[in-house]
Amino acid sequence: MESLAADLNNMTRTPLHDSHVAALREAGAERSLATGEFIVDVGQTMDEFFYVLEGELEIVNPFTGGRLLPHGLGPTQFAGEIAFLRGGVHTLGIRAAEPTRVIAVPRDRVLELMSATPEMSDIIITVFAARRRRMLEEGNSSLTLVGPDANRNMRNIAAFAYRNRIPFKAVELNSDDAHCEAERCEISANRPAVIFGKDEVVEDPSPRAIAKLLGLDQSQVENTRVDVLIVGGGPSGVAAGVYAGAEGLSALVVDELAVGGQAGTSSRIENYLGFPTGISGADLVWRGEVQALKFGTRFAIPNRVVSLQPDGQGFKAELDDGACVYAGAVVVATGVQYRRLPLDRLTELEGMGVYYAATESEARFCGGTEAYVIGGGNSAGQAAMYLCRNADHVHVLVRGQSLAASMSDYLSSRLEQDPCITIHYGSEVAALHGDEQLDALEIRDKATGKVRLVPSRALFVMVGAAPNTGWLSDLVTLDDKGFVLTGRDVGNDFPYATSCPGIYAVGDVRAGSVKRVASSVGEGSVVISDVWRHLNAT
Repeated sequence: MESLAADLNNMTRTPLHDSHVAALREAGAERSLATGEFIVDVGQTMDEFFYVLEGELEIVNPFTGGRLLPHGLGPTQFAGEIAFLRGGVHTLGIRAAEPTRVIAVPRDRVLELMSATPEMSDIIITVFAARRRRMLEEGNSSLTLVGPDANRNMRNIAAFAYRNRIPFKAVELNSDDAHCEAERCEISANRPAVIFGKDEVVEDPSPRAIAKLLGLDQSQVENTRVDVLIVGGGPSGVAAGVYAGAEGLSALVVDELAVGGQAGTSSRIENYLGFPTGISGADLVWRGEVQALKFGTRFAIPNRVVSLQPDGQGFKAELDDGACVYAGAVVVATGVQYRRLPLDRLTELEGMGVYYAATESEARFCGGTEAYVIGGGNSAGQAAMYLCRNADHVHVLVRGQSLAASMSDYLSSRLEQDPCITIHYGSEVAALHGDEQLDALEIRDKATGKVRLVPSRALFVMVGAAPNTGWLSDLVTLDDKGFVLTGRDVGNDFPYATSCPGIYAVGDVRAGSVKRVASSVGEGSVVISDVWRHLNAT
Protein backbone atom coordinates (compact mmCIF):
# COMPACT_ATOMS: atom_id res chain seq x y z
CA MET A 1 0.00 0.00 0.00
CA GLU A 2 2.98 2.34 0.07
CA SER A 3 2.27 3.30 -3.51
CA LEU A 4 -1.34 3.75 -4.53
CA ALA A 5 -0.24 4.27 -8.11
CA ALA A 6 -3.49 3.80 -9.97
CA ASP A 7 -4.92 5.53 -12.98
CA LEU A 8 -7.08 8.11 -11.21
CA ASN A 9 -8.17 9.70 -14.47
CA ASN A 10 -10.21 6.65 -15.42
CA MET A 11 -11.15 5.50 -11.91
CA THR A 12 -8.33 2.91 -12.05
CA ARG A 13 -8.17 -0.03 -14.38
CA THR A 14 -6.26 -2.58 -12.32
CA PRO A 15 -7.87 -5.84 -13.52
CA LEU A 16 -8.77 -8.81 -11.39
CA HIS A 17 -7.32 -12.14 -12.46
CA ASP A 18 -9.50 -14.70 -14.27
CA SER A 19 -9.51 -16.89 -11.17
CA HIS A 20 -10.82 -13.96 -9.11
CA VAL A 21 -13.63 -13.34 -11.56
CA ALA A 22 -14.52 -17.03 -11.50
CA ALA A 23 -14.74 -16.89 -7.70
CA LEU A 24 -17.00 -13.83 -7.92
CA ARG A 25 -19.28 -15.66 -10.38
CA GLU A 26 -19.61 -18.56 -8.00
CA ALA A 27 -20.36 -16.28 -5.03
CA GLY A 28 -22.74 -13.90 -6.80
CA ALA A 29 -25.21 -13.62 -9.64
CA GLU A 30 -25.35 -11.86 -12.99
CA ARG A 31 -27.60 -8.84 -13.30
CA SER A 32 -28.66 -6.92 -16.41
CA LEU A 33 -29.24 -3.16 -16.39
CA ALA A 34 -31.05 -0.99 -18.90
CA THR A 35 -29.62 2.35 -19.98
CA GLY A 36 -30.19 4.90 -17.22
CA GLU A 37 -31.00 2.32 -14.56
CA PHE A 38 -29.38 3.02 -11.19
CA ILE A 39 -27.46 0.18 -9.64
CA VAL A 40 -26.91 2.16 -6.41
CA ASP A 41 -28.17 5.52 -5.17
CA VAL A 42 -26.92 8.08 -2.68
CA GLY A 43 -27.35 6.90 0.90
CA GLN A 44 -27.69 3.23 0.00
CA THR A 45 -25.65 0.83 2.14
CA MET A 46 -22.66 -0.73 0.42
CA ASP A 47 -23.90 -4.30 0.74
CA GLU A 48 -22.98 -5.54 -2.75
CA PHE A 49 -19.90 -5.62 -4.99
CA PHE A 50 -20.41 -5.02 -8.72
CA TYR A 51 -18.03 -6.37 -11.38
CA VAL A 52 -18.70 -5.16 -14.95
CA LEU A 53 -18.92 -7.87 -17.61
CA GLU A 54 -20.07 -5.69 -20.51
CA GLY A 55 -21.42 -2.21 -21.03
CA GLU A 56 -20.58 0.79 -18.85
CA LEU A 57 -21.42 2.18 -15.43
CA GLU A 58 -21.18 5.92 -14.84
CA ILE A 59 -20.81 7.97 -11.64
CA VAL A 60 -23.66 10.46 -11.36
CA ASN A 61 -23.36 14.11 -10.38
CA PRO A 62 -25.74 14.30 -7.39
CA PHE A 63 -26.68 17.90 -8.11
CA THR A 64 -27.13 18.01 -11.89
CA GLY A 65 -28.03 14.39 -12.58
CA GLY A 66 -25.41 14.27 -15.34
CA ARG A 67 -22.21 12.27 -15.55
CA LEU A 68 -19.74 13.35 -12.89
CA LEU A 69 -16.51 11.93 -14.33
CA PRO A 70 -15.40 11.77 -17.96
CA HIS A 71 -14.62 8.06 -17.75
CA GLY A 72 -17.03 5.35 -16.66
CA LEU A 73 -16.46 1.80 -15.46
CA GLY A 74 -16.21 -0.69 -18.29
CA PRO A 75 -15.59 -4.43 -18.63
CA THR A 76 -13.04 -5.85 -16.11
CA GLN A 77 -13.64 -2.93 -13.74
CA PHE A 78 -15.65 -2.88 -10.52
CA ALA A 79 -17.61 -0.28 -8.58
CA GLY A 80 -17.01 0.99 -5.06
CA GLU A 81 -14.49 2.74 -2.83
CA ILE A 82 -12.88 2.21 0.57
CA ALA A 83 -16.13 2.64 2.55
CA PHE A 84 -17.14 -0.77 1.18
CA LEU A 85 -14.78 -2.44 3.66
CA ARG A 86 -16.68 -1.04 6.65
CA GLY A 87 -20.15 -1.35 5.11
CA GLY A 88 -20.65 2.39 4.78
CA VAL A 89 -23.03 4.14 2.42
CA HIS A 90 -22.69 5.31 -1.15
CA THR A 91 -22.15 9.05 -1.39
CA LEU A 92 -22.41 9.01 -5.18
CA GLY A 93 -24.98 7.28 -7.34
CA ILE A 94 -24.01 4.81 -10.09
CA ARG A 95 -26.11 3.94 -13.13
CA ALA A 96 -25.80 2.17 -16.46
CA ALA A 97 -24.65 4.45 -19.28
CA GLU A 98 -25.74 1.79 -21.79
CA PRO A 99 -27.13 -1.75 -21.58
CA THR A 100 -24.85 -3.36 -19.02
CA ARG A 101 -24.25 -6.74 -17.37
CA VAL A 102 -22.58 -7.07 -13.99
CA ILE A 103 -21.82 -9.73 -11.42
CA ALA A 104 -23.41 -8.70 -8.10
CA VAL A 105 -21.83 -10.30 -5.02
CA PRO A 106 -22.92 -9.83 -1.39
CA ARG A 107 -20.40 -7.79 0.62
CA ASP A 108 -19.75 -10.50 3.22
CA ARG A 109 -18.88 -13.03 0.50
CA VAL A 110 -16.43 -10.58 -1.12
CA LEU A 111 -14.73 -9.97 2.23
CA GLU A 112 -14.38 -13.74 2.66
CA LEU A 113 -12.82 -14.03 -0.80
CA MET A 114 -10.46 -11.14 -0.07
CA SER A 115 -9.40 -12.78 3.18
CA ALA A 116 -8.71 -16.07 1.45
CA THR A 117 -6.99 -14.56 -1.61
CA PRO A 118 -4.36 -11.91 -0.78
CA GLU A 119 -3.71 -11.03 -4.44
CA MET A 120 -7.40 -10.28 -4.98
CA SER A 121 -7.49 -8.26 -1.78
CA ASP A 122 -4.47 -6.20 -2.85
CA ILE A 123 -6.06 -5.26 -6.17
CA ILE A 124 -9.42 -4.30 -4.71
CA ILE A 125 -7.96 -2.28 -1.83
CA THR A 126 -5.51 -0.43 -4.10
CA VAL A 127 -8.34 0.61 -6.41
CA PHE A 128 -10.72 1.49 -3.56
CA ALA A 129 -8.09 3.57 -1.76
CA ALA A 130 -7.13 5.40 -4.95
CA ARG A 131 -10.76 6.29 -5.56
CA ARG A 132 -11.15 7.66 -2.04
CA ARG A 133 -8.06 9.80 -2.60
CA ARG A 134 -9.56 11.20 -5.77
CA MET A 135 -12.85 11.92 -4.03
CA LEU A 136 -10.97 13.83 -1.33
CA GLU A 137 -8.85 15.78 -3.79
CA GLU A 138 -11.77 16.80 -5.98
CA GLY A 139 -14.54 17.03 -3.39
CA ASN A 140 -16.60 14.39 -5.18
CA SER A 141 -19.36 13.61 -2.71
CA SER A 142 -23.01 14.18 -1.95
CA LEU A 143 -22.11 15.75 1.39
CA THR A 144 -22.18 19.55 1.22
CA LEU A 145 -21.18 21.92 4.02
CA VAL A 146 -22.58 25.41 3.54
CA GLY A 147 -20.51 27.88 5.55
CA PRO A 148 -18.04 25.35 7.02
CA ASP A 149 -16.08 28.16 8.70
CA ALA A 150 -19.05 30.21 9.87
CA ASN A 151 -19.18 29.04 13.49
CA ARG A 152 -17.60 26.56 15.88
CA ASN A 153 -20.13 23.80 15.19
CA MET A 154 -19.55 23.92 11.44
CA ARG A 155 -15.80 24.06 11.96
CA ASN A 156 -16.02 20.98 14.17
CA ILE A 157 -17.97 19.16 11.47
CA ALA A 158 -15.43 20.16 8.83
CA ALA A 159 -12.55 19.07 11.09
CA PHE A 160 -14.28 15.75 11.75
CA ALA A 161 -14.64 15.20 8.00
CA TYR A 162 -11.02 16.14 7.31
CA ARG A 163 -9.61 13.89 10.03
CA ASN A 164 -11.80 10.93 9.03
CA ARG A 165 -11.08 11.39 5.33
CA ILE A 166 -14.70 12.03 4.49
CA PRO A 167 -15.07 13.75 1.10
CA PHE A 168 -17.30 16.82 1.10
CA LYS A 169 -18.06 19.90 -0.92
CA ALA A 170 -17.48 23.22 0.86
CA VAL A 171 -19.70 26.19 -0.05
CA GLU A 172 -19.19 29.71 1.31
CA LEU A 173 -22.17 31.62 2.68
CA ASN A 174 -23.92 33.97 0.25
CA SER A 175 -21.90 32.63 -2.69
CA ASP A 176 -23.50 31.68 -5.99
CA ASP A 177 -23.23 28.02 -4.96
CA ALA A 178 -24.89 28.81 -1.63
CA HIS A 179 -27.81 30.46 -3.43
CA CYS A 180 -28.16 27.40 -5.68
CA GLU A 181 -28.21 25.11 -2.65
CA ALA A 182 -30.67 27.39 -0.88
CA GLU A 183 -33.06 27.39 -3.81
CA ARG A 184 -32.92 23.63 -4.24
CA CYS A 185 -33.32 22.87 -0.51
CA GLU A 186 -35.55 25.81 0.43
CA ILE A 187 -33.13 27.16 3.01
CA SER A 188 -31.41 30.49 3.59
CA ALA A 189 -28.22 31.20 1.63
CA ASN A 190 -26.68 33.07 4.55
CA ARG A 191 -27.08 30.40 7.22
CA PRO A 192 -24.79 27.39 7.74
CA ALA A 193 -26.21 24.03 6.74
CA VAL A 194 -25.26 20.43 6.05
CA ILE A 195 -26.87 18.85 2.98
CA PHE A 196 -26.72 15.21 1.94
CA GLY A 197 -27.63 14.15 -1.54
CA LYS A 198 -29.51 16.57 -3.72
CA ASP A 199 -31.71 18.24 -1.13
CA GLU A 200 -31.69 16.40 2.24
CA VAL A 201 -30.93 19.00 4.91
CA VAL A 202 -29.40 17.39 8.01
CA GLU A 203 -31.26 18.50 11.13
CA ASP A 204 -29.11 19.49 14.13
CA PRO A 205 -25.87 18.73 12.30
CA SER A 206 -22.94 17.46 14.35
CA PRO A 207 -20.00 15.07 13.86
CA ARG A 208 -22.14 12.29 15.33
CA ALA A 209 -25.01 13.04 12.94
CA ILE A 210 -22.60 12.90 9.99
CA ALA A 211 -21.11 9.64 11.25
CA LYS A 212 -24.54 8.06 11.55
CA LEU A 213 -25.49 9.30 8.10
CA LEU A 214 -22.40 7.66 6.58
CA GLY A 215 -22.42 4.47 8.65
CA LEU A 216 -19.35 5.30 10.75
CA ASP A 217 -20.97 5.25 14.20
CA GLN A 218 -21.83 2.57 16.75
CA SER A 219 -25.28 1.83 15.31
CA GLN A 220 -23.70 -1.16 13.56
CA VAL A 221 -22.24 -2.62 16.76
CA GLU A 222 -24.71 -1.75 19.53
CA ASN A 223 -25.17 -4.56 22.07
CA THR A 224 -22.77 -6.79 20.17
CA ARG A 225 -20.09 -9.04 21.66
CA VAL A 226 -16.53 -9.13 20.34
CA ASP A 227 -13.39 -10.95 21.35
CA VAL A 228 -11.51 -7.74 22.01
CA LEU A 229 -12.59 -4.14 22.45
CA ILE A 230 -9.86 -1.65 21.57
CA VAL A 231 -10.46 1.76 23.11
CA GLY A 232 -8.59 4.42 21.16
CA GLY A 233 -7.88 4.78 17.45
CA GLY A 234 -4.31 6.07 17.53
CA PRO A 235 -1.27 4.14 16.22
CA SER A 236 -1.31 1.59 19.05
CA GLY A 237 -5.06 0.98 18.83
CA VAL A 238 -5.07 0.61 15.06
CA ALA A 239 -2.04 -1.70 15.19
CA ALA A 240 -3.89 -3.83 17.73
CA GLY A 241 -6.86 -3.86 15.37
CA VAL A 242 -4.69 -5.06 12.48
CA TYR A 243 -3.13 -7.90 14.44
CA ALA A 244 -6.38 -8.91 16.15
CA GLY A 245 -8.06 -9.28 12.77
CA ALA A 246 -5.07 -11.09 11.32
CA GLU A 247 -5.23 -13.59 14.21
CA GLY A 248 -8.90 -14.27 13.56
CA LEU A 249 -10.25 -12.37 16.56
CA SER A 250 -13.40 -10.29 16.29
CA ALA A 251 -12.33 -6.77 17.20
CA LEU A 252 -13.93 -3.37 17.57
CA VAL A 253 -11.98 -0.09 17.73
CA VAL A 254 -13.79 2.82 19.39
CA ASP A 255 -12.59 6.43 19.23
CA GLU A 256 -14.35 9.64 20.21
CA LEU A 257 -13.09 11.76 17.30
CA ALA A 258 -11.12 10.13 14.52
CA VAL A 259 -8.76 7.33 13.66
CA GLY A 260 -5.26 8.67 14.16
CA GLY A 261 -5.29 9.94 17.72
CA GLN A 262 -2.74 12.59 18.59
CA ALA A 263 -0.45 11.21 15.88
CA GLY A 264 -3.17 12.02 13.37
CA THR A 265 -2.65 15.72 14.08
CA SER A 266 1.02 15.55 13.02
CA SER A 267 1.46 17.07 9.59
CA ARG A 268 4.69 15.19 8.88
CA ILE A 269 6.53 12.33 10.56
CA GLU A 270 10.04 11.86 9.18
CA ASN A 271 11.58 9.32 11.56
CA TYR A 272 9.14 6.44 11.02
CA LEU A 273 10.79 3.40 9.44
CA GLY A 274 10.08 2.94 5.73
CA PHE A 275 9.09 6.52 4.84
CA PRO A 276 12.34 8.36 4.04
CA THR A 277 10.52 11.44 2.72
CA GLY A 278 8.09 11.53 5.64
CA ILE A 279 4.38 10.89 5.95
CA SER A 280 1.57 12.67 7.74
CA GLY A 281 0.32 11.01 10.91
CA ALA A 282 -3.20 10.92 9.50
CA ASP A 283 -2.07 9.13 6.33
CA LEU A 284 0.06 6.64 8.23
CA VAL A 285 -2.73 5.60 10.58
CA TRP A 286 -5.34 5.62 7.78
CA ARG A 287 -3.28 3.01 5.95
CA GLY A 288 -3.35 0.97 9.14
CA GLU A 289 -7.11 1.39 9.40
CA VAL A 290 -7.54 0.06 5.87
CA GLN A 291 -5.39 -2.96 6.78
CA ALA A 292 -7.49 -3.60 9.88
CA LEU A 293 -10.73 -3.32 7.90
CA LYS A 294 -9.34 -5.83 5.41
CA PHE A 295 -8.96 -8.35 8.25
CA GLY A 296 -12.50 -7.74 9.51
CA THR A 297 -11.86 -5.35 12.39
CA ARG A 298 -14.68 -2.85 12.88
CA PHE A 299 -14.48 0.82 13.84
CA ALA A 300 -17.09 2.93 15.67
CA ILE A 301 -16.56 6.70 15.44
CA PRO A 302 -17.23 9.09 17.11
CA ASN A 303 -17.92 7.17 20.29
CA ARG A 304 -16.45 7.43 23.77
CA VAL A 305 -16.37 4.72 26.40
CA VAL A 306 -17.65 6.27 29.62
CA SER A 307 -17.47 3.22 31.89
CA LEU A 308 -16.15 -0.32 31.96
CA GLN A 309 -17.42 -3.08 34.22
CA PRO A 310 -16.76 -6.83 34.46
CA ASP A 311 -19.56 -9.11 33.35
CA GLY A 312 -19.90 -12.90 33.38
CA GLN A 313 -17.96 -13.43 30.12
CA GLY A 314 -15.53 -10.55 30.19
CA PHE A 315 -16.39 -6.86 30.23
CA LYS A 316 -19.28 -4.53 29.53
CA ALA A 317 -18.39 -1.12 28.07
CA GLU A 318 -20.96 1.66 28.08
CA LEU A 319 -20.66 4.30 25.37
CA ASP A 320 -21.49 7.96 25.79
CA ASP A 321 -24.89 7.60 24.12
CA GLY A 322 -25.95 4.72 26.40
CA ALA A 323 -25.19 1.87 24.02
CA CYS A 324 -23.23 -1.11 25.33
CA VAL A 325 -20.55 -3.36 23.85
CA TYR A 326 -19.43 -6.66 25.39
CA ALA A 327 -15.90 -8.02 25.05
CA GLY A 328 -13.79 -10.91 26.28
CA ALA A 329 -10.75 -8.64 26.62
CA VAL A 330 -10.06 -4.90 26.47
CA VAL A 331 -7.03 -3.08 25.09
CA VAL A 332 -6.68 0.44 26.48
CA ALA A 333 -5.07 2.62 23.80
CA THR A 334 -6.59 6.00 24.63
CA GLY A 335 -3.27 7.82 24.51
CA VAL A 336 -2.94 11.33 25.89
CA GLN A 337 -4.40 14.69 25.09
CA TYR A 338 -2.84 18.15 25.16
CA ARG A 339 -3.50 19.96 28.40
CA ARG A 340 -5.84 22.93 28.44
CA LEU A 341 -4.06 26.03 29.64
CA PRO A 342 -5.44 27.93 32.64
CA LEU A 343 -6.46 30.92 30.54
CA ASP A 344 -9.67 32.91 30.71
CA ARG A 345 -11.92 32.44 27.66
CA LEU A 346 -9.86 29.51 26.37
CA THR A 347 -12.91 27.25 26.06
CA GLU A 348 -14.94 29.97 24.33
CA LEU A 349 -12.28 30.41 21.65
CA GLU A 350 -11.49 26.74 21.03
CA GLY A 351 -12.12 26.09 17.36
CA MET A 352 -12.34 29.82 16.70
CA GLY A 353 -8.64 30.62 16.76
CA VAL A 354 -7.44 28.19 19.45
CA TYR A 355 -6.55 24.75 18.12
CA TYR A 356 -5.05 21.47 19.34
CA ALA A 357 -4.12 20.06 15.93
CA ALA A 358 -2.22 21.35 12.93
CA THR A 359 -3.76 19.61 9.95
CA GLU A 360 -5.09 20.96 6.67
CA SER A 361 -8.34 21.77 8.41
CA GLU A 362 -6.71 24.16 10.90
CA ALA A 363 -3.97 25.49 8.63
CA ARG A 364 -6.60 27.16 6.44
CA PHE A 365 -7.18 29.71 9.19
CA CYS A 366 -3.54 30.84 9.30
CA GLY A 367 -3.61 32.80 6.07
CA GLY A 368 -3.07 36.53 6.58
CA THR A 369 -2.03 36.20 10.23
CA GLU A 370 0.96 35.24 12.37
CA ALA A 371 0.47 31.89 14.07
CA TYR A 372 1.67 30.99 17.57
CA VAL A 373 2.53 27.44 18.64
CA ILE A 374 2.89 26.60 22.33
CA GLY A 375 5.12 23.62 23.06
CA GLY A 376 8.64 22.23 22.84
CA GLY A 377 8.00 18.67 21.66
CA ASN A 378 8.09 17.08 18.24
CA SER A 379 4.40 17.70 17.64
CA ALA A 380 4.90 21.44 18.18
CA GLY A 381 7.94 21.46 15.89
CA GLN A 382 6.13 19.57 13.13
CA ALA A 383 3.17 21.93 13.46
CA ALA A 384 5.40 24.99 13.09
CA MET A 385 7.05 23.59 9.96
CA TYR A 386 3.67 22.82 8.42
CA LEU A 387 1.91 26.05 9.38
CA CYS A 388 4.59 28.32 7.96
CA ARG A 389 3.29 27.41 4.49
CA ASN A 390 0.08 29.28 5.24
CA ALA A 391 0.84 31.78 8.00
CA ASP A 392 2.61 35.09 7.52
CA HIS A 393 5.04 33.92 10.22
CA VAL A 394 5.12 31.23 12.90
CA HIS A 395 6.21 31.85 16.50
CA VAL A 396 7.05 28.91 18.77
CA LEU A 397 6.66 29.65 22.48
CA VAL A 398 8.82 27.46 24.74
CA ARG A 399 8.71 27.71 28.54
CA GLY A 400 12.29 26.44 28.96
CA GLN A 401 15.58 27.69 27.58
CA SER A 402 16.31 24.80 25.21
CA LEU A 403 14.67 22.23 22.94
CA ALA A 404 17.42 19.64 23.37
CA ALA A 405 15.58 17.47 25.88
CA SER A 406 12.14 17.52 24.25
CA MET A 407 12.54 17.73 20.47
CA SER A 408 14.46 15.64 17.94
CA ASP A 409 17.69 17.32 16.85
CA TYR A 410 16.85 17.27 13.14
CA LEU A 411 13.58 19.09 13.83
CA SER A 412 14.92 21.74 16.22
CA SER A 413 17.72 22.51 13.75
CA ARG A 414 15.19 23.12 11.00
CA LEU A 415 13.14 25.43 13.19
CA GLU A 416 16.18 27.49 14.08
CA GLN A 417 17.25 27.81 10.46
CA ASP A 418 13.84 28.61 8.94
CA PRO A 419 13.43 32.38 8.37
CA CYS A 420 9.66 32.01 8.61
CA ILE A 421 9.86 30.64 12.17
CA THR A 422 10.95 32.35 15.38
CA ILE A 423 11.50 30.47 18.64
CA HIS A 424 10.80 32.41 21.84
CA TYR A 425 12.43 30.72 24.85
CA GLY A 426 11.18 31.42 28.35
CA SER A 427 7.84 32.63 27.01
CA GLU A 428 4.21 31.84 27.75
CA VAL A 429 0.73 33.06 26.83
CA ALA A 430 -0.74 35.25 29.57
CA ALA A 431 -4.14 36.13 28.07
CA LEU A 432 -6.41 35.76 25.04
CA HIS A 433 -8.34 38.55 23.33
CA GLY A 434 -11.26 38.45 20.93
CA ASP A 435 -15.03 38.32 20.93
CA GLU A 436 -16.29 35.42 18.81
CA GLN A 437 -12.85 34.91 17.22
CA LEU A 438 -9.32 35.10 18.63
CA ASP A 439 -7.67 38.32 17.49
CA ALA A 440 -4.75 38.90 19.88
CA LEU A 441 -2.53 37.31 22.54
CA GLU A 442 -0.62 38.57 25.53
CA ILE A 443 2.86 37.02 25.67
CA ARG A 444 4.79 37.06 28.95
CA ASP A 445 8.57 36.85 29.26
CA LYS A 446 9.08 34.56 32.27
CA ALA A 447 12.44 36.07 33.22
CA THR A 448 11.41 39.74 33.23
CA GLY A 449 7.66 39.44 33.69
CA LYS A 450 7.18 41.85 30.79
CA VAL A 451 3.95 41.33 28.80
CA ARG A 452 3.40 42.33 25.19
CA LEU A 453 0.24 42.29 23.10
CA VAL A 454 0.51 40.67 19.65
CA PRO A 455 -2.20 40.37 16.98
CA SER A 456 -2.99 36.79 15.93
CA ARG A 457 -5.98 34.74 14.82
CA ALA A 458 -4.29 31.35 15.29
CA LEU A 459 -2.95 29.77 18.49
CA PHE A 460 -1.92 26.10 18.57
CA VAL A 461 -1.68 24.50 22.01
CA MET A 462 0.65 21.48 22.04
CA VAL A 463 1.93 21.28 25.56
CA GLY A 464 1.73 18.65 28.29
CA ALA A 465 0.10 15.27 28.16
CA ALA A 466 -2.90 14.16 30.20
CA PRO A 467 -3.84 10.45 30.00
CA ASN A 468 -7.40 9.47 29.12
CA THR A 469 -8.14 6.99 31.90
CA GLY A 470 -11.11 8.37 33.85
CA TRP A 471 -13.49 5.85 32.27
CA LEU A 472 -11.69 2.81 33.69
CA SER A 473 -13.80 2.87 36.87
CA ASP A 474 -10.92 1.95 39.21
CA LEU A 475 -10.54 -1.45 37.53
CA VAL A 476 -6.81 -1.01 36.96
CA THR A 477 -3.98 0.54 38.94
CA LEU A 478 -2.78 3.96 37.81
CA ASP A 479 0.31 5.95 38.73
CA ASP A 480 0.10 9.35 40.42
CA LYS A 481 -0.30 11.07 37.05
CA GLY A 482 -3.13 8.84 35.85
CA PHE A 483 -1.12 6.62 33.49
CA VAL A 484 -1.89 2.88 33.52
CA LEU A 485 0.62 0.68 35.34
CA THR A 486 1.46 -2.58 33.56
CA GLY A 487 3.83 -5.54 33.65
CA ARG A 488 6.17 -5.88 36.59
CA ASP A 489 4.80 -2.70 38.17
CA VAL A 490 1.65 -4.74 38.89
CA GLY A 491 3.33 -8.12 39.38
CA ASN A 492 2.81 -9.44 35.84
CA ASP A 493 5.48 -10.86 33.53
CA PHE A 494 3.70 -9.66 30.38
CA PRO A 495 4.70 -6.01 29.85
CA TYR A 496 1.27 -4.74 28.72
CA ALA A 497 -0.99 -6.57 31.18
CA THR A 498 -2.66 -4.40 33.83
CA SER A 499 -3.63 -5.28 37.38
CA CYS A 500 -6.98 -6.56 36.07
CA PRO A 501 -6.85 -9.84 34.09
CA GLY A 502 -8.17 -9.32 30.57
CA ILE A 503 -7.38 -5.59 30.42
CA TYR A 504 -4.20 -4.43 28.65
CA ALA A 505 -2.68 -1.00 28.07
CA VAL A 506 -0.50 0.06 25.14
CA GLY A 507 0.90 3.26 23.72
CA ASP A 508 1.15 6.65 25.38
CA VAL A 509 -1.50 5.88 28.03
CA ARG A 510 0.79 3.24 29.56
CA ALA A 511 3.11 4.35 32.36
CA GLY A 512 6.73 4.20 31.24
CA SER A 513 5.98 4.01 27.50
CA VAL A 514 8.21 5.73 24.96
CA LYS A 515 6.15 8.53 23.45
CA ARG A 516 6.90 7.72 19.81
CA VAL A 517 4.66 6.46 17.01
CA ALA A 518 6.92 3.50 16.22
CA SER A 519 6.90 2.22 19.80
CA SER A 520 3.12 2.64 20.00
CA VAL A 521 2.67 0.58 16.84
CA GLY A 522 4.98 -2.09 18.24
CA GLU A 523 3.09 -2.32 21.53
CA GLY A 524 -0.29 -2.53 19.78
CA SER A 525 1.04 -5.30 17.57
CA VAL A 526 2.58 -7.40 20.34
CA VAL A 527 -0.28 -7.13 22.86
CA ILE A 528 -2.61 -9.26 20.76
CA SER A 529 -0.54 -12.38 21.40
CA ASP A 530 -1.36 -12.16 25.11
CA VAL A 531 -4.98 -11.22 24.40
CA TRP A 532 -5.24 -14.39 22.32
CA ARG A 533 -3.78 -16.49 25.16
CA HIS A 534 -6.14 -14.91 27.69
CA LEU A 535 -9.21 -15.58 25.55
CA ASN A 536 -8.25 -19.18 24.95
CA ALA A 537 -7.60 -19.77 28.65
CA THR A 538 -11.01 -18.49 29.80
